[in-house]
Amino acid sequence: MLNIAVKAARRAGSVIQRASLNLDTIRVEKKKHNDFVTDVDRAAEQAIVDMILEAYPKHAILAEESGAKGVGSSEYEWIIDPIDGTTNFLHGHQQYAISIALAHKGQVQQAVVYDPSRNDLFTASRGVGAFLNDRRIRVSKRFMMNECVIATGFPVTDQSYIDQYLGMLKDVLGKTAGVRREGAASLDLCNVACGRVDGFWELNLKPWDIAAGSLIVQEAGGIVTDLTGEQEWMESGDIVAANPKVLAQLLATIAPHLNK
Repeated sequence: MLNIAVKAARRAGSVIQRASLNLDTIRVEKKKHNDFVTDVDRAAEQAIVDMILEAYPKHAILAEESGAKGVGSSEYEWIIDPIDGTTNFLHGHQQYAISIALAHKGQVQQAVVYDPSRNDLFTASRGVGAFLNDRRIRVSKRFMMNECVIATGFPVTDQSYIDQYLGMLKDVLGKTAGVRREGAASLDLCNVACGRVDGFWELNLKPWDIAAGSLIVQEAGGIVTDLTGEQEWMESGDIVAANPKVLAQLLATIAPHLNK
């Protein structure tokens, strides 16, 4: 199943990279404020879905652009984001990825995040570990918040979160070595997994943004929770991920701004 996900991600990556050579010709639609979809998103998603259903025709699909297919009819569900970071892609900013996860009875078991512009392939299987281009990866060992770099994402599609979020951002900035906002949650999670950043938090994400990356973090030795330290992040879309020593400090920094 992981091999099928890898093949599907690489096929979608080929579609995306060919399109990246002619960005001016891409058709763009606006789904809502600061949320875009292109014909490339749809073509990449179709390439992924076709390959998965060819191998596993009875499996369910939850994909960002085409929605749910067969959900509830199978114990297996593929959770797909064909381009996480569409806005970056449209601007030629090379921070976007394909995210594919496979859940069995609601628990993610396999994960692939593929960065086609760098040819970086992140993979994880539950209980087996996390890998970048077939090399084992681990979260960072930093434990002093003032030495840590934390990744985040701005609440650009729902402005109702902005004041709460800015309070969190101000406090995290004051306690760390810096905050990075790259614009693709799947890659932010993978950067936690391989130690490029020490933690990550974001609000109001969708399952396809975080399903694969969260397993990659966990299999790399990190912890994933919601903003209160519980395990409701797939339902709420509010997520915190970090190495074990940083997680509690990051949660404590965020906590004063909850319910504001």
